[in-house]
Amino acid sequence: MTVSESSASTGAEVLRPHAEGAFAEELKALAAADDRPRPTGWRLSPWAVATYLLGGALPDGTVITPKYVGPRRIVEVAVTTLATDRALLLLGVPGTAKTWVSEHLAAAVSGDSTLLVQGTAGTPEEAIRYGWDYARLLAHGPSRDALVPGPVMRAMADGMTARVEELTRIPADVQDTLITILSEKTLPIPELGQEVQAVRGFNLIATANDRDRGVNDLSSALRRRFNTVVLPLPATPDDEVDIVSRRVDQIGRSLDLPAAPEGLEEIRRVVTVFRELRDGVSADGRTKLKTPSGTLSTAEAISVVTGGLALAAHFGDGVLRPADVAAGILGAVVRDPAADRVVWQEYLETVVRERAGWQDFYRACREVSV
Repeated sequence: MTVSESSASTGAEVLRPHAEGAFAEELKALAAADDRPRPTGWRLSPWAVATYLLGGALPDGTVITPKYVGPRRIVEVAVTTLATDRALLLLGVPGTAKTWVSEHLAAAVSGDSTLLVQGTAGTPEEAIRYGWDYARLLAHGPSRDALVPGPVMRAMADGMTARVEELTRIPADVQDTLITILSEKTLPIPELGQEVQAVRGFNLIATANDRDRGVNDLSSALRRRFNTVVLPLPATPDDEVDIVSRRVDQIGRSLDLPAAPEGLEEIRRVVTVFRELRDGVSADGRTKLKTPSGTLSTAEAISVVTGGLALAAHFGDGVLRPADVAAGILGAVVRDPAADRVVWQEYLETVVRERAGWQDFYRACREVSV
């Protein structure tokens, strides 16, 4: 029994259900309405997978909520890649929803987003290939019963979608374990003189942070096995406000926090601050700004607003106000106490202080910055 199965059997409400659980009704409705050709092993057609990610309305009136707000062509290219024999690499700066898109693609294509390898500097080769049950190995020697398949091996055997998060954080020699898997669609087991061949439907989605170039760059041989799709930052402030509002509302419901629309004005302020400091210029284009060392991503904006809603719920009147988000913004902006604090103080005095309707926000930020 897995940990998830154990939680379900005890009736415990999990904090964050997997995508295929959280959006099970939408996936079911899409499958029922989907009359288009489906690649072998897929739960939905490519059109239905794209609709699941981008949102839309079905003929029976079911509303599919958007999981990704961005250019449609990016999603279409990603989905189409998975329908070929090419693996998919989602590339972008931190906070561009790479992991989120990866999870939802796997949920829509295979109905299971849990075949996951989390990349770190300590990820071993066994995490990608397979390990051993050492008690059985010592008692009976190498055998298939003693072999413990990794997520990628299981995906190959079952024709599913595997995921590798933060591929460039994995040591280069471990990364290259994927070359044979992706080119030959085979995983050798030399200890047994056997191999696992991928069943139709198998593919792999990897994510990488393009600010991590130089940490563990992908070899040219491995990069050729991927079709790379770059996920951009939200194109407009309205897009970013929409993304933050949707995600905060989803997270807030699971934590019994106030509805995000109650704090829409503060969400827009947080997004404005992050975009101006990211871009190095005020929204009106009149003031050049220094940029801090942090990324100030959409994901960080979601975290700041969620934290602010928690403060408003537990120590306020439930309405998101400037004082609730000020500390979170300070923590996101000032990563380097020396350099970033100067950037933040200059921004407060030259932009925020002079902006009409932002005086409460200015005072709240000044108070936590002292």
